[in-house]
Amino acid sequence: MTRTILITGCSSGIGHDAAHGLKARGWRVLATCRKPEDVARLTEAGLESFVLDMASPESIAAGVETLIDRTGGRIDALYNNAAFACPGAVEDVPPGALREIFEVNLIGLHDLTRRVIPLMRAQGFGRIVNCSSVLGLVGIRWRGPYVATKFALEGLTDVLRLEMADTPIKVILLEPGPIATRIRQNSIPHFEKWIDWENSPRVGQYRASLLRRLYEPGAPDRWQLPPAAVTRALIHAVESPRPRARYAITTPTKLMALARRVLPTPALDWLAAKG
Repeated sequence: MTRTILITGCSSGIGHDAAHGLKARGWRVLATCRKPEDVARLTEAGLESFVLDMASPESIAAGVETLIDRTGGRIDALYNNAAFACPGAVEDVPPGALREIFEVNLIGLHDLTRRVIPLMRAQGFGRIVNCSSVLGLVGIRWRGPYVATKFALEGLTDVLRLEMADTPIKVILLEPGPIATRIRQNSIPHFEKWIDWENSPRVGQYRASLLRRLYEPGAPDRWQLPPAAVTRALIHAVESPRPRARYAITTPTKLMALARRVLPTPALDWLAAKG
């Protein structure tokens, strides 16, 4: 029987590559996006797609109903990939910005997962794969809101994995490092909406650092990998009889995972400040 996976955040980058990669391996892929125009584009490319907005409980509920209608309730795997970033110094991030990013990166993810678990329990199998980040292991400057959501996702996923150990449902974390996606460009509207950098005590630092990173093309990151590197880990996570609890993807993630375990905090802070 054809295996079915639901993937969130498929408009570009990691989710887009995962949708095509799993489809090429014979999976039935439900490739969801927030915007109807992206759904139309994916449909034209041969993917099965529908709208799923992780910021909207109503959209999440409707998305699960669409899943049930299309598959009869069968879902072999859920890949929670959708997320965004809101760059800025922590002291300049208003509460509304944190609420907005947590709604998508954690609360919506949790809502969708809770709605899918009963389907997996009923069928007697399933994989839940959450896309974390190297920034779920260690924080770096300007990324506070995103780091906070990924640290929270790591903890929530760890507990879910422990609690699901007495079921046939496997819970897995993917932890990418630098991947060639549009997350930087896609973060600009959130930065412009929420961060009053011109009135920040760090205005000089914004001009010297973050604004250049956001608005100017930078040199290629020598550690950066294509989204296909994440897809390879995802394939192992959903197809292996014994998936790992964590998949560290890219050299920086592997190094930071080790550093987090062995370095004292001052040394880890020094290392993170270089990032």
